[in-house]
Amino acid sequence: MTIDIAVVPVAGHGTRLLPLTKSQPKEMLSIGRKPVVQYVVEELAKNGIRRLLFITSHGKSSIEQHFDIDEQLIDYLRETGREEQLSELDFERFDMKYFYTRQRRQLGLGHAVLCAQPLIGDQYFVTALGDSIIGLNAQSEIVSRMTNELVRSGADIAVAFEEVPPSEVVRYGIAQPKGVTDDIFELVDLVEKPTVEEAPSNLAVAARYVFSPRIFEALERTPPGKGGEIQLTDAMRLVLREGGKGIGFRLPPGVHRFDIGNFQSYFQAFAEFALADPVYGAPLREFMEKLLRQGSD
Repeated sequence: MTIDIAVVPVAGHGTRLLPLTKSQPKEMLSIGRKPVVQYVVEELAKNGIRRLLFITSHGKSSIEQHFDIDEQLIDYLRETGREEQLSELDFERFDMKYFYTRQRRQLGLGHAVLCAQPLIGDQYFVTALGDSIIGLNAQSEIVSRMTNELVRSGADIAVAFEEVPPSEVVRYGIAQPKGVTDDIFELVDLVEKPTVEEAPSNLAVAARYVFSPRIFEALERTPPGKGGEIQLTDAMRLVLREGGKGIGFRLPPGVHRFDIGNFQSYFQAFAEFALADPVYGAPLREFMEKLLRQGSD
């Protein structure tokens, strides 16, 4: 079995980034030279995904337009002697088929994934959150590791996790591993935003999942929680409690999740990607160092 299809939820309003997100999707915000969602798609393409289903909503049409092949723009660059810029559109030529369906009501991440059921059917699939980049410039191979191990082990759920400081576990879904936690481990349960004292580990869910179709049946039986939303974590817990097998994957050292969910994380991600730019990174670093020195005088 080969898992080559991914669901990418991009339906959220991005209210924590207002007014920046009033007229554009947060997934289309720039991080360095590219929009957030382009990094996500590049990562998935690198990891063998060939079919991609976006779960969209009102105001997200620019995502569809971004991944269209723009022949008019290509002709313009050629006619005006700017052929060197054509390489910036290489992502349009990925060996990828794109599909789009809408989450017509904002009923949570779990509901967004459930919207994929008519198109996914009984296939195994990856889920990658469209507002989270894994690894600097999306060079992570975590999705390939997850799909390969899920196929080998016959598991129902695979989840990527990132180590966070113990004081920050209150902000995330946290893994409850079985026994000693290696890089790959059996996942017993997930605890949503535990207290520091109650947290079973410091491994936080890192926006990448692989599911068997069993997740859809669990989502259909998951009652709405706060705000009437259906939570993906609750459905995963239901699968695990009913005998489904789950496996967790620790992100490798040096591979970080960039969550574009609020201004602090957005600013930090933009700064790190900009400083790593092969052309503008070095002069930008000099400028920032000068700016910081002036601020300390």
